[in-house]
Amino acid sequence: MAMNGAAMTTRRQADGVIVVEVRGTLDSATVDGLREVLLETLHRDRPTQMIVDLTYVTFMDSVGIGALVAGHQAARRIGTRLQLRNPSEFVHRQLRVTGLTDLLGLPTTHTYPS
Repeated sequence: MAMNGAAMTTRRQADGVIVVEVRGTLDSATVDGLREVLLETLHRDRPTQMIVDLTYVTFMDSVGIGALVAGHQAARRIGTRLQLRNPSEFVHRQLRVTGLTDLLGLPTTHTYPS
């Protein structure tokens, strides 16, 4: 799914884990698409684990964080584990400042390549 400023692809790994790869910015213009992909995929596929790969997310504000929390809550309701992977330094900082790193499966400290 592509939209202005963000694109999302979803794939199922051989072990059944669903990976949602997000690219671009997560803000008020794009967050509805992320929320829709997360919720629809969870309810349709009911995976045991969903990974949201943030490697290529360049910006995320509070509404982006809200969409990730909504995805986490929806996953928990159906017994799925939602975990974030590879956030940039900026995205990790946003999540750390809001106290959500543990909830979303990230370490509280982030190591950055030198």
